[in-house]
Amino acid sequence: MYMPSPLLAALLVLIPDASPGADASEFEAYTQGRTLHFAWEGRAYGVERYLPNRRVIWSFLDGRCVEGDWYPQESATGPQICFTYEGRDAAQCWDYEITGEGLSVSIQRGDGPVLRLTEQLGVQEEMFCLGPEVGV
Repeated sequence: MYMPSPLLAALLVLIPDASPGADASEFEAYTQGRTLHFAWEGRAYGVERYLPNRRVIWSFLDGRCVEGDWYPQESATGPQICFTYEGRDAAQCWDYEITGEGLSVSIQRGDGPVLRLTEQLGVQEEMFCLGPEVGV
């Protein structure tokens, strides 16, 4: 049976697991099948439904919903979750943290302040999406 040298074993322990899959699996396990309501500075901000195969539906609580998907990404700040939505060219990537108090996400937008959304635990409202817009 192969036994790594003590030096190699020590180095393997010191190298962080850089695979986004481990972090993505935690995020996926937490969100899969759930509808999460988010707040910003204590006020309702939006709602997102997490579907199978890393698909999502987002709404700013105005009845308009957009479909998208998410994927993991590593950044200088650590693991991130990135979202792409229909009608948007660029992905939006968020730092995230899952604690006993729920999920919180944050994003630095240019030179502006950090936008930090926190899950509103206990909110049981269903997600409301209007049908497609139709013209006259």
